[in-house]
Parts: sequence; C-alpha cells; structure tokens
Amino acid sequence: MKDGVNGIALAVFIFFFLVVTVMGFLAARWRRSSVESLDEWGLGGRSFGTWVTWFLLGGDLYTAYTFVAVPAAIYAGGAAGFYAVPYTILVYPLIFTFLPRLWSVSHRHGYVTTSDFVRGRFGSKGLSLAVALTGILATMPYIALQLVGIQAVLDVMGVGGGDDTNWFVKDLPLLIAFAVLAAYTYSSGLRAPALIAFVKDGLIYLVIAVAIIYIPIKLGGFDDIFAKAGDALSQKNPATGAPKGALAPGEAGQWGYATLALGSALALFMYPHSVTATLSSSKRNVIRRNTTILPLYSLMLGLLALLGFMAIASGVKVSNGQLAIPQLFENMFPDWFAGVAFAAIGIGALVPAAIMSIAAANLFTRNIYKDFLKPDATPAQEARISKLVSLLVKVGALIFVLGMDKTVAINFQLLGGIWILQTLPALVGGLFTRWFHRWALLAGWAVGMAYGTWAAWSTSSPTQDHFGGSSKEIPGLGEIGYIGMTAIVLNVVVTVVLTFVLRAFKAPDGVDETQPSDYVADAGDPGVKQELPPAVPETAGH
Repeated sequence: MKDGVNGIALAVFIFFFLVVTVMGFLAARWRRSSVESLDEWGLGGRSFGTWVTWFLLGGDLYTAYTFVAVPAAIYAGGAAGFYAVPYTILVYPLIFTFLPRLWSVSHRHGYVTTSDFVRGRFGSKGLSLAVALTGILATMPYIALQLVGIQAVLDVMGVGGGDDTNWFVKDLPLLIAFAVLAAYTYSSGLRAPALIAFVKDGLIYLVIAVAIIYIPIKLGGFDDIFAKAGDALSQKNPATGAPKGALAPGEAGQWGYATLALGSALALFMYPHSVTATLSSSKRNVIRRNTTILPLYSLMLGLLALLGFMAIASGVKVSNGQLAIPQLFENMFPDWFAGVAFAAIGIGALVPAAIMSIAAANLFTRNIYKDFLKPDATPAQEARISKLVSLLVKVGALIFVLGMDKTVAINFQLLGGIWILQTLPALVGGLFTRWFHRWALLAGWAVGMAYGTWAAWSTSSPTQDHFGGSSKEIPGLGEIGYIGMTAIVLNVVVTVVLTFVLRAFKAPDGVDETQPSDYVADAGDPGVKQELPPAVPETAGH
C-alpha cells in the first residue's frame, strides 16, 4: 500500500465524480413531464426504451458489490466465490417467463411496486404490507454495501486519514459522496441513475478489458496466476485449521455452491430496485429484449471474478478482503488509470444506491403511507413523501456503514437475499395462478422469514458469533446449503398445505382486480397507461 494520498488517482476520481454529479442534476430536465407523481419521479415516466433500460438494469444489478465483493470472496476463499457467475446465467431464462407479465399487468393498472400487484391480485393489504416491509428491509444492507464500496476506494487512495484520525474527518469524503447522491436523487428521481448508468457501464467495461489483459502480462500469465493462487489457497487457515480455499469447490462444498447460486438467481429480481428498473420501460418487448442481451454482463462478471486470483498472485495483503481489488488496481496500474478504475467502482455504487433508495421509498409511499395512513393522498403528495423517504433510507444505510464492522457487510446483504426470496410465491406465483390463498401465502412468508432469520443469526464464523454466513446444514439431508433455499422450501410447503386446508373450509378470498388479458397487454392496448407527453419548457414563447 502506498503511503499518503494518491493525488493523481484522487484527481481523476474527483473529475469523474463531478461529471456524474452534473449529469445527475441535469437529468431532472430529461424527458420530464409537468405532472409530479411516482410514475414520473420513481419510474422515469415509464418511458425508457431498450438501451436505456439495458444500461439501467445493468447499473442496477452489477454494482459496487460486483466489483468489490465477488472478487473479494474469491480472494478470501477461492472458486466458491464464483457462485455469482452461474446465478446470473440462470436468472435470465427465469425472468423471461414472468417479467413481461409483471410489466403488462403493472402498466394496465398503474402499479408502481410489487406490493401494488400483490394487493390487487389477492385483495390483501396484509400480504401487500408483508411484501413491502420485506423489500425495504432487504434493500437497506444492499444500499449499505454500495457505500462500503465507495469507502473501500477512498481508503486505498489514502483519503480520510488513519485509524487514529477523528471519525468526522475520516468519514467526511463518504459523507460528501452521500450528500451529493441524496441531492440529485431527490431532484431527478430515476432519471438520474438512468443517465449516469451510461458512464458507469462504459467505465466498467473499459477497466475490465484493460485489467484482464494488462495485469496477467505483468504477473507472468494466467499459468503463474493460477499456480500462485492455488499454493496460497492451499495454506491452512490458523483460525480453522483447514485450507483457506481451492481453485475449484470440493465435494463438501458443492451443495452450498449450487444452492447459493440457485437461491440468488431466484432472489435477484424479487428486489424492489430490479422491479423498479423493469417497470420504467416503455413497452413489453423492451423487457423481452433485455432478458436476451443482459447476459453480456455475465461475461463481464466472469472476467471480473478472476481479479480475485490476480490479487492473490500479486501478493496483495489486506485485513479486509473488500480492499483487495482496489488495492490490486493501485499496485498494478499507473496512478491515472487507477483513478479511472476507482471511479468505475465509485460510480458503480452511486447508480444502484440511487435506484435502491427510490424503490424502497416507493414501497413505503404506496403500500404503507397510502394504504394505511393517507388513502386519499394525491399523486403530488405521493411523490413528495417518496422523495423524503428516499433520503431517510440513505441515512439509515449510512448509519449502518459508519457504525458496523465493514467486513461483515456482505453477510448482511446475503441475509437480505434470504428475506427477499420469501416474497417469490406471492409475486411469481400470483403472476400465473390465483390458486394460492392469501392467508396461506402470508403464513408461508412468516415461516420462511422466521426460519431464515434464525438460521442466519445462529450461523457463526471465526470472526463472528452471529450472522457469520448464509449457509447451514439442510434439515433431513445433512448437507451444508444456502439458508434461503431451505427457507423458501418451507415457505412453499406451508403455503400449499394451508391453501388446501383453507380451500376445504371455504375461507374467503380477496377480490382480484386483474383480468387474464392484463398479463399480456402492451403499450397502445386499451387501458394501458401511456407515456405522458414531455413538458413544455417554462421559457417557451418568451
């Protein structure tokens, strides 16, 4: 690690940060309607085409977590960290089957959130509230992880001082980044991350293309990289007495690897931010096309994951694995290009953090504030409340980052994945059938949430007594697997059994406000919400 502040890298980082800040505020004027509503602020007017949606979804799904935590997992434990690659391959055929249906019914009825759909489909505000609270709860650690990514970059650049520096001075750069993010998100809504995503993805592709060629040349080629990484991972961990990892998952880890990949794939598009980006598109076919071209990001992710092995081979030594890749860039790249790489990570945190805070705010506004506190709220009032809540969500994530051990942030994000997975039966099941009873879905959700939370809390690691990981022995099988998959199986079993029971006793169903034709409707069909015309500039005619 270089001593002091890397001035050149910091200058390049600040340049790109200023560029995206300006873009974030200018986005308020981009294709904006004169009508203030959640459709406009929280969904960009439902007007984005194929490429804007592609960049927005890519910016939404491939985050600072991708750039920092995935290769950090490989740096710490070897190929087990590659689980993120198969799950992003599995997810696209899955979403091709249900996202177009969600888009159609949401545009037909003006739904802004998944909870809106659940309430309309099952006629249950209680089930809708459960889905909304789960979405908000699961999103908070995900936003925090983005801020951890920014802080990792700042630490490697030497910004903020040492461990003995006053906490305010040390965290001031992160506070500034947070304030800017909050300001342009409040001003521009979803249009800000949609516009900035073009810069973010361009930088990420550039950095990975250079890194995958330049760094192996400096390290003697991939043969040397894998040999050195294999030797390092085969060394015993003093805390456990077992090897630190392996170049390929061993037989004992295969269940954990497979269930984590499958569970993560099922959970990815349950997150509110994924749905928010999806519903912002202008046509049903935009979603269908995006499910076919988004796998390009999976190719990028596979190359990015290899950076974990490169960090090992280059001799990077960090106490916090999330610093491994930023430190690799600082060690291997010229200072100016290290600044470009740091900017890619930093902007890769700002884009999804903005979308996540907007999505969580929309859930609160539509499914808590309007459903339970102010049913007669106007569209303008909804937009105003959502703006304020988006600020509170970011503050909560910032408090988490400043108050918690940064090394455990990834474990809490994985816990969020366990939680959000429990909304799958209500959301995806509801898109294809109404056979599940609303009370059974609520009971299944409660069982899955309770088991998943307890199992995660009781999981320890060499450094943590609780929430030490996301894998535990699968009851009845004796294999170690992803807690989320066990929880969702329990969830589905309870839902199915109770549905049979409740149907037998003729328990009352809620009112379904949807029709079969709603699930295949497209823009231009009767009853489908259309894009609002662009606002006339106030200065026109003067």
